[in-house]
Amino acid sequence: MTDEKRDDERKPAQPGARNFGLQRIYLKDVSFESPQAPAVFQGEWKPTLNVNIGTRARALQGDLHEVVLSVTVEAKQDDKVAFLVELQQAGVFLISGFSAEEKQQIAAILCPQNLFPFAREEISNLTAKGGFPQILLQPINFERIFQQGNQPPAGKA
Repeated sequence: MTDEKRDDERKPAQPGARNFGLQRIYLKDVSFESPQAPAVFQGEWKPTLNVNIGTRARALQGDLHEVVLSVTVEAKQDDKVAFLVELQQAGVFLISGFSAEEKQQIAAILCPQNLFPFAREEISNLTAKGGFPQILLQPINFERIFQQGNQPPAGKA
């Protein structure tokens, strides 16, 4: 065992210095349901998929923030739910030295970008363990989602 510390643990942050760091990643909540099994495995597999993504952030103590990426994947076969995956992938991030607006952008863009690969892997594994082909979620542009969510409604300034 060594007493080595990471660079971000060795020295305290300088007042006013900009710092961003991942402190911990964890699975906050997960659910997998296959209400039509085993009947769903008979016949040709041509599902329709519905994927919903959401994020939320909250301040913890000091400069620590929890960000939760929620992903729901529903597969339907002949208008019946074949499987449903609900997942909350979370992380604790150090965000300091940024303005309130910058912190909001970091929590909405950079943090979910760091969490998404873990969520994608877990969803892929869960669907495979449920007896279905792996679901490989495509990359998501969290910056575009953030920008679309922060645009004023048409005709308003």
